[in-house]
Amino acid sequence: MRKENSTNTLNKQQMEKDCGMSYTLSTIGGRWKPAILWRLTHGKMRYSALRDSIPQVTERMLVLQLRELEKDGLIKRLVYAEVPPRVEYELTEKGNSLKAVLNSLSDWGAKNRIS
Repeated sequence: MRKENSTNTLNKQQMEKDCGMSYTLSTIGGRWKPAILWRLTHGKMRYSALRDSIPQVTERMLVLQLRELEKDGLIKRLVYAEVPPRVEYELTEKGNSLKAVLNSLSDWGAKNRIS
């Protein structure tokens, strides 16, 4: 965790404010966020199905990434008052607007990755 008023944090905030690409990469970047978003482009998913679809991610990291995506307004967490409790995630309108970006990134990666 960085201090909120550290030079590094202030520089990052300014860069995200001034540069759309920096903001985008900061928001969707990381090891697991693109995988989560990609799966949710196909529709709502229960937490357990999402977890099972990315077997390499730890529960702790999945929860952290889901919270960040929710905080950034890209996904919605839906909690149903049932026994046992059911939690689903889906893209928000803002999250849905990333579909073309995610498709482009996926296409670029498929064409340029080293086998």
